[in-house]
Amino acid sequence: MSKLLIDTNILIYGIDEDSKFFKKSRQILDNPVFEHQLFTTSKNLVEFLTVTTRSSGYGLEIEKALKILSEIIQRIQIIYPSPDSFAILLNLAKHYRPLGLKIHDFEIISIGLASGIYKVATFNQKDFRTIKEISLLSL
Repeated sequence: MSKLLIDTNILIYGIDEDSKFFKKSRQILDNPVFEHQLFTTSKNLVEFLTVTTRSSGYGLEIEKALKILSEIIQRIQIIYPSPDSFAILLNLAKHYRPLGLKIHDFEIISIGLASGIYKVATFNQKDFRTIKEISLLSL
């Protein structure tokens, strides 16, 4: 079973039944025979809460968002930043030279790499396509 890093958009679309990505997100999150052990970072979970509770996002009350989050984390292992992930981030930044908000994407990848995760599931593949140290799940 390989390790798969779940990006925030998979989590968000996985609760949005109106999204065209809902079905595929649910398939990734719910399918026990998907052949991947699922991981996400603490950064992704904070971003999930940010998007789902802001008025320009989904406008959920914090209690509802936290309830959904607690259901999600029962099925996905959470990984956290570490000194190793920060060193990887610095090396990636030197090599790829990301700017602004793009650095967040590189931090998520560095946390995954420090945990031995080299495959990423995201609907924003353009955000990660240039990073040679990972592969993207074909969605």
